[in-house]
Amino acid sequence: MVSALIFAGGIGQRMKSLDIPKQFLEIEGKPIIVRTTEHFSKHPMVDNIVIVCVESWLDVLKQDIQKFGLEKIVSAIPGGASGYESIHNGLVEIQNKVNPNPDDIVLICDGVRPMLSEELITTCIEDARKYGSAVPVTPSIDSVLYSDDGSNCNKNYERRKMFITQAPQGYTMEKIMWAHGEAEKQHLDPVSSGELLIELGENIHIFQGIRENIKVTTPEDLESLRAIHYYEHYKDFAKEVLKYGL
Repeated sequence: MVSALIFAGGIGQRMKSLDIPKQFLEIEGKPIIVRTTEHFSKHPMVDNIVIVCVESWLDVLKQDIQKFGLEKIVSAIPGGASGYESIHNGLVEIQNKVNPNPDDIVLICDGVRPMLSEELITTCIEDARKYGSAVPVTPSIDSVLYSDDGSNCNKNYERRKMFITQAPQGYTMEKIMWAHGEAEKQHLDPVSSGELLIELGENIHIFQGIRENIKVTTPEDLESLRAIHYYEHYKDFAKEVLKYGL
């Protein structure tokens, strides 16, 4: 069995949208979180979906689930005080709702990745089954420097060994629930599931992600996403214009 856990419990302060959390901003009439969820809802290998959402927008989310006909949603629940807590809430909900086996797979994805692909999700599932973990990455195209204080730097990293993590991240339920149990014991508050496992001394399997799988975090990301959708919508028309010189 494969479960998808989509977490969107934050309000997106870096987006600078004061009235609407970034996951509910619309692209051509459809909220970003809906576009993200559709990739899992339509994927033939995904069996069920739990969405963790900022509590004050839960009713809006449930209306959108009905409005856009999202399938496989077994639960939509409130998020926690951090991304880690939201993920933990979602994992507990999956345990309670679908009673997965230890070797069943959970895909953990933030709700603001509307450019996912079916192939990426498939690879994540297959690699998680094979290795116990699967994290999509892309090679860093920029040089990376390290600084303790944000002002001074005396350390750099070899770029060819640096990678940018993406989502979804896939894990067996046994591995990720163990990691969350250890995080509670050790009072850890990791940024991502992959970082949590590494902090606990575990090796995680990485695989090639896709550049277009952007996380919509800033106003610039939103404009890029809108430009991509605009191009996809009108590219056939543009080809006809160029073909006939209209």
